[in-house]
Amino acid sequence: MKDFWYFARKLLRQPRRLALALCCAALSAGGLGAGLALLGPIMDIILTRGAAVGANPAAAAGLGLQSLAMEHNAGSPWIAVPPFIVGMLPVSSMGSIGATLLALGFLTVFGAVCNFLHQSISLALCTRLVAVVRLDAFRHALRLPLLTVVSKGPSEFTSRILRDTAELSGGLVSLTSNVVAQLTKGAMAFAVAVWFDWRLALVATALAPLLGVILRKTGKRIRRGMHGALRAQESLLRVTGESLQGLRALKTAAAESSSVKRFNQANRKVVIEELSVRTVRALSSPLMETIAISVVLGLAYIAAAQIVQGRMRFDNFILAMGSLAVAGGSLRPLTQLWNSVQASSAPAQRLRELLSCAREDESDSKLAPLPRHHQSIQFESVTYSYAKADRPAVSGLTFTVRHGEHVAIVGPNGCGKTTAVALLARLMQPSSGRILLDGMDITSGSLRSLRQQQGFVTQEAVLIRASIYENIRFGLPHASHEQIEAASRAAHADSFIRELPQGYDTEISEAGASLSGGQRQRIAIARAILRDPAMLILDEATSQVDSHSEELINAALAEFGIGRTVLVVAHRLSTMRGADRVIMMDEGKIVDEGSHSQLLERCDEYQRLVRAQLQTA
Repeated sequence: MKDFWYFARKLLRQPRRLALALCCAALSAGGLGAGLALLGPIMDIILTRGAAVGANPAAAAGLGLQSLAMEHNAGSPWIAVPPFIVGMLPVSSMGSIGATLLALGFLTVFGAVCNFLHQSISLALCTRLVAVVRLDAFRHALRLPLLTVVSKGPSEFTSRILRDTAELSGGLVSLTSNVVAQLTKGAMAFAVAVWFDWRLALVATALAPLLGVILRKTGKRIRRGMHGALRAQESLLRVTGESLQGLRALKTAAAESSSVKRFNQANRKVVIEELSVRTVRALSSPLMETIAISVVLGLAYIAAAQIVQGRMRFDNFILAMGSLAVAGGSLRPLTQLWNSVQASSAPAQRLRELLSCAREDESDSKLAPLPRHHQSIQFESVTYSYAKADRPAVSGLTFTVRHGEHVAIVGPNGCGKTTAVALLARLMQPSSGRILLDGMDITSGSLRSLRQQQGFVTQEAVLIRASIYENIRFGLPHASHEQIEAASRAAHADSFIRELPQGYDTEISEAGASLSGGQRQRIAIARAILRDPAMLILDEATSQVDSHSEELINAALAEFGIGRTVLVVAHRLSTMRGADRVIMMDEGKIVDEGSHSQLLERCDEYQRLVRAQLQTA
């Protein structure tokens, strides 16, 4: 439960609203307690006067309610009624009864209004807190190392950010809204029962230890069950995302039945885990009711013996039992409410695990920004190995790229070229060796200052469901329309954008599905150009576009790349020929480097790569 209380303590950051909510809960319970405490004595005084008047009207003519109240208080010191309250009642008995019931009605309305305010303020507190936690979790996930997210899978983080925060919200609402309301009402009713007859209330407290044992046992079962349920929901989310994101491939492979089977298996696992939790919850409430009824029967037997022996007044017994019944009715929902709090401990633990993961930019605040690149990029004996890999992805990688040079990194699939440029962007950290930017180790400066001077275009253009404007200035919210249009013209994207129904204001589909591959890539290049980077890095940016789009993209690179360092991971012949220098890699190492014509003459591996491209063409 420590993880749940970690988040619950964050409610203290809004002390005024929290204090107001607790005050409203106390006032609501106070109205209930006042009604219970005064109803019995006042009705006893009124009915005593009515009986006296009925028996002997002449003798009772001067009998006042205040004098009866003083006599009642003298005989029952535990149930003192303020005489001024009795003095406010009408003279007639029926009028007094009506006034008493009207006052009780007012107390009920007052308590309901206070309860509404308490519930409303508590819900607002919890909603705001969960929104902050959700935002913190999302922000933290985005700043985690790439391999941390990739290794665990995006679905796990999505589930924690969305599903776990929703479950946490349920526990916080139960705690601040329902638990507090029921506890205050139950405590007030129990206090009234002690006021009427402390002996019965003392016996009733024997229920408390047994209640604690049951809540503790069921809480453990619920926490374990919620862990399993959340893991099963992660799996269900992953299967759903994989199927819908890969719907094109799924349909062309006629794999709908296989996907439904996978979904059904994950769905059944969710049902099994959730039913195990609900079974424990369903069992706890009847168990508590059985114990409560047993205690009431025991109290009735003890009270009967006391009444027969003349040690207890019957009206006190009725009022005390009524107050205990109200207390029990208020405390009975606590079992289910506490179970909700217990269930929230599992998502709270998972959220804290996410928030405790080391971020990739944790040391940024202690590091100075890297100066803008203007000299060279050097790889010095850089080696990197993926977890559980048989061999390093890159091994002893050493080369230098001068500022303003256009370098193509080529090689067969799996040779380490994508890993090399990912290391330059610090998406991963070298196992050994170092990367220097103008003579400075890139880890010696802030990560933000490094990436701000890089324009990175990947094989799959990442587009969001928004307008063309919003997609191009993604990451640069203050860019003007003029700057965005200039970047689009430099990326040779302006012409097709203006042909769209609403031009730059056209909203594109999720993941850019409403655009062709070449159009998506040119928007991604426009986004990179808008950053005015010192280094332009393209990772297989033209691998999935047609020849016309490739020609436009290469033209954009040739124009914009002047005065900037351009690194291109490619296998297209046109890209290799347009580079100042080509670095040929194989099995994580550099085989040779030089111009296209030089490698074509002396490098067998490069010759095979070129022949393969020509055959494909």
